[in-house]
Amino acid sequence: MTTYLADVAALARKDLRLELRARDTLPAMLLFVLSTLVVFHFALPTGADEVAAHGLLWVALVFTALLGLARAWAPERDGGALEGLVLAPSDRSAIWLGKSAAVFVFLGLIELVALPAFALFFSPLQREALLGVFLANVGICAVGTLLAAMAAVSRTRELILPLLFLPLAIPLVVGGVGSSVSTDPGRYLLFLGLYDAVFAILCWASFEYVVSE
Repeated sequence: MTTYLADVAALARKDLRLELRARDTLPAMLLFVLSTLVVFHFALPTGADEVAAHGLLWVALVFTALLGLARAWAPERDGGALEGLVLAPSDRSAIWLGKSAAVFVFLGLIELVALPAFALFFSPLQREALLGVFLANVGICAVGTLLAAMAAVSRTRELILPLLFLPLAIPLVVGGVGSSVSTDPGRYLLFLGLYDAVFAILCWASFEYVVSE
């Protein structure tokens, strides 16, 4: 177990260091989400209700995450290192978990800027809404990392990844918006937690077969 966690940590650190050196994914994600929120701020009519504003926030977050996921496997793909990772003497699921952890950190850093910007443009987020964002991030990273690995080897990966990811992200959007605006946010948070648990187990168990094929 200790060796497994060490492999996960090493893979996550590798991605974080590469991003700190290259600085090509985080700036693009940050610019995209801020630009989207600014556009929504001016596009929404005066007096638009809270549900519409929170719905647009989740549109911005999901598409920002999609932008990051599209670049998640780029270093391995461009450098021809994916085969080496697969052949490394470690559990292949550690590759998925390490990559998911790195994507989770990227998304969290973006949201440290995006969520205060949303509060400035629209309305402050309550504690339940922030917990919903956290739980949705887990689902986005778990499912998105697996699908991004599947799409990375395809010539049409820019098309395949959104087609695979967006339908599976709909429950996360429903849960995220519900935890923000519902009078009973607990059931939406429970729904997000259940989604995370089910899909994290499925992705963890199936990653080895995905990269083997």
